[in-house]
Amino acid sequence: MRYTILIVEDTKDTRELFRLMLQVRGYQVLEADNGLVAVEVARRDHPDAILMDMSLPVLDGCQATRRIREQPEMRAIPIIACTAHNQWEWRGKAILAGCTDFMTKPFDADALNSMLSRHLPA
Repeated sequence: MRYTILIVEDTKDTRELFRLMLQVRGYQVLEADNGLVAVEVARRDHPDAILMDMSLPVLDGCQATRRIREQPEMRAIPIIACTAHNQWEWRGKAILAGCTDFMTKPFDADALNSMLSRHLPA
């Protein structure tokens, strides 16, 4: 099965790096550069998982996650917070907003793939 992953990241270079790491592993990739676009893409395309930056323009990652979780058909989609903020406060905010898990940037392709493998059906 080919999974679709939505990358939500406002920094173009980071978004491209995520896209390359995922595509080489066979994932189909969707992209959003702010929280509002992320909500719209998630509603339209129903990705299998979402990598959500927490510091985003328009809607931050927590706000976007809450809006996605408001949609009954998207409540089970794994949303992984991906942020440079490693403080417990950020982890708590992300989980309270509805994120499934939390990764601190930078991370490598193997760590990303391992995280996705834990949350996607076999």
